[in-house]
Amino acid sequence: MGLSKTINEENEISSQDKAKPIIFLRRHIDEGLKCEYLTVKNPSALWKNLKERYDHQNEVILPVTRNEWNALRFQDFKKVSDYNSIIFRIVSQLRFCEQTITDEDMLEKTYSTFHATNMTLQQQYRIRGFTKYFDLISSLLVAKKNNELLMKNHQSRPTGPAAFPETNVAISNNFRGRGRGRGRGRGRGHSHSHGRGRINYNYDPS
Repeated sequence: MGLSKTINEENEISSQDKAKPIIFLRRHIDEGLKCEYLTVKNPSALWKNLKERYDHQNEVILPVTRNEWNALRFQDFKKVSDYNSIIFRIVSQLRFCEQTITDEDMLEKTYSTFHATNMTLQQQYRIRGFTKYFDLISSLLVAKKNNELLMKNHQSRPTGPAAFPETNVAISNNFRGRGRGRGRGRGRGHSHSHGRGRINYNYDPS
């Protein structure tokens, strides 16, 4: 017999059918409550007592959670993952209080609370037309990782001329050395050739 049938006061059930629901309920309540309701043997009575005790929680949780939702801003978080955890906690509590929060609500909450200096970035994400909050957060997390990688690479080697690897330097020096040798050889030969063919205007035939 299911739990829903055993907690209905109008249903008449045997002691054997009551045992399993009682065991199930006791397994999922706080240790202090187990001792407090130790003498309650009827699952219907236990359910009714628990409901009367905690049914007002919605009235306590809802105002606080609504304030948290209204104050939530993406720009207040240094990490996307931290913002994601908080918004899911708030949404879960609102849904527990029977409030409807859609993906569209979560997307708009995120877009509208970007920092003013990131308005261009916010518009770019809007243009991409996300329909699921999860897709937006995944994209933001990937962008965050890429930015961290770029900063790490920049810090490891600041902007400037890159040094030659040692192998390239050795090859370059060797090439220049051979070039100078050939140049000197050609220079000497070229000089002698011009020497033989040049007219000596200071020559006196007498």
